[in-house]
Amino acid sequence: MSDINSDKQDDSLNRMKTAESVFLPISRETFEKLYLSPKHPSVEGNLRRKLANPTPVCLIGFLIASTPNACMLMGWRGAGGNGGALIPTYIFYGGIIQVLGAIGEWIIGNTFTCAVFFTYGTFWLVQGGGLMPFFSTGANYAEGDNFAGHETAAYHSTVAFYFLSLGILTTVFLICSLRTNVCLFSALFLLVITFCLLAGAYFQIANGATEAAAKLQEAAGAFNFALCWPIWWILLTQVLEAVDFPIALPVGDLSSIIKGRSQRSKASNAV
Repeated sequence: MSDINSDKQDDSLNRMKTAESVFLPISRETFEKLYLSPKHPSVEGNLRRKLANPTPVCLIGFLIASTPNACMLMGWRGAGGNGGALIPTYIFYGGIIQVLGAIGEWIIGNTFTCAVFFTYGTFWLVQGGGLMPFFSTGANYAEGDNFAGHETAAYHSTVAFYFLSLGILTTVFLICSLRTNVCLFSALFLLVITFCLLAGAYFQIANGATEAAAKLQEAAGAFNFALCWPIWWILLTQVLEAVDFPIALPVGDLSSIIKGRSQRSKASNAV
């Protein structure tokens, strides 16, 4: 009886072919191409053949939050207001979708992409939450007046260090991405610059140099906009793979150029 129930559970996890459904078990080789990180030798089992790829969902969440945010930072067509109109977008698309996708990456054992999506999913939650009066992020800087606190030098200096820390963490991810692909590496490289420019903008506001801060913010928006395009390309590549599209787009694989420690160990043992 337990064997029959087990078979039923296995059948319930099976999916149709890619041409009929985007939630499908595909070959190990094709499935690995869908991920931003290279295959890790310790990640084995049947989950990767039975569960959908969560990466495109995370990419969608990031892009729908990041692309309009970049336009807002540059002030295109009068956009601004520190992104107040995008609060729901930051929280639901940028935050919740990425966090849910990161859980999916964790389940199937993709450690690097799990860390990346948890980081930036949480970033967007913080970004949206910081703009909500409920959290009163500026209250400690102006005797309980939240809005007045957002205008103080202490508040802006504190936020600047936050963006500086994100820049350092993204640099760590950037180094790791040398084992993934060119698109992800270029996006993370531009994201490091974006965070550093935003940190500089907040430091300049704290110093009272509003014109310099505005230029740094606009430059940050430009780099933010630029980094979205390689991510859009990765998303396009993955959704085309998911429906078994006849054309496969390149992302610039780096895993075969920069050999991993385990690969070098196998090569040395073979010799």
